Amino acid sequence: MHSRGAEYWIAFSSVDGIGPAKTRRLFEHFGSLRKAWEERAEGLRAAGLDSAAVQAFLKVRQRLDLANELTRLDRAGVEAIAWDDQERYPQLLRHIANPPVVLYLKGELLPRDEVAVAIVGTRTPTEYGRRVAARLAGELAAKGVTIVSGLARGVDAEAHRAALEAGGRTVAVLGSGLDVMYPREHAGLARDIAKSGAVMSDYPLGSQPDAVHFPARNRIVSGLSLGTIVVEAGDTSGALITARFAGEQGRDVFGVPGSIFSKHSLGVHRLIQDGAKLVATAQDVLDELNLRLVAHQLHMPVSPEPEDPLEAALLAALTAEPTHIDDVARSANLPVAQVSSVLTIMELKGLVRQVGALSYVPA
Repeated sequence: MHSRGAEYWIAFSSVDGIGPAKTRRLFEHFGSLRKAWEERAEGLRAAGLDSAAVQAFLKVRQRLDLANELTRLDRAGVEAIAWDDQERYPQLLRHIANPPVVLYLKGELLPRDEVAVAIVGTRTPTEYGRRVAARLAGELAAKGVTIVSGLARGVDAEAHRAALEAGGRTVAVLGSGLDVMYPREHAGLARDIAKSGAVMSDYPLGSQPDAVHFPARNRIVSGLSLGTIVVEAGDTSGALITARFAGEQGRDVFGVPGSIFSKHSLGVHRLIQDGAKLVATAQDVLDELNLRLVAHQLHMPVSPEPEDPLEAALLAALTAEPTHIDDVARSANLPVAQVSSVLTIMELKGLVRQVGALSYVPA
């Protein structure tokens, strides 16, 4: 089921010169993208679009059949989730800089997928790297953590498969349209993931796996996750891009140490030298992210007391009246992305409740 009004978000995302930031500004200016879609050129210019973007928009509006866009998605078994969908758009992703305005999805995202960890690494791992990726993914998935990765060969695929074998959930993010599987040999894996999680992309149907797409894909992988684990990565590995995005988004970065003689460990060791947390076990990740209570307790009673000073500070910032996450972040003097991650865990523990759009009260 598509988000209400998703066709307008899809339409604006296809206009050259109107990116995610401008699309959101139009939404805020007009109150809905449907109104923006129906607006005259003068009104669009008054909303901040330059002449080139307005002309590009008018050409798209003239040729695009909005109903047909949704029909194409329906035939492909793909859902469109728009940025303004407060119920279904991933909350962690919403708080990165300039999040995608439309997500194309096969499968299903659940609230529990907010407790997610990314596992990434080289496409040509050693046997050690494969074993480590599978072990970490399987153990974390078995304890209720959703595993996020990019469906690439190597470490990504090992992480997805291990999560499925553990009976857990996993999310794959593509750098192409969902009807253009890359790599092709992972088509079966993608179908299995869609049954126990989701396969997603911010690229429309028909988009080819161009090299420029993958850094943007990596940004979504880290944005969906509380932390990113890099298993094996050489000096120029794309996994290092994912780690950099995670750091910029205020998320934790973890590195698995390897042999000092292995070229696949050079990038990971540099991450650790630069401050990434060294990971040897799944418990290391759970402890660092304060997810001790996730293990088999996502649907069980949990402790009503905050476990650390950060949780206590956020709890103190809340009142009986709903407080928006931006106000909580200002009160605690912390980045919104970090506050969002901690509040998600606190909600699982029964410490807070989300009431309305990104607003919280004590439980």
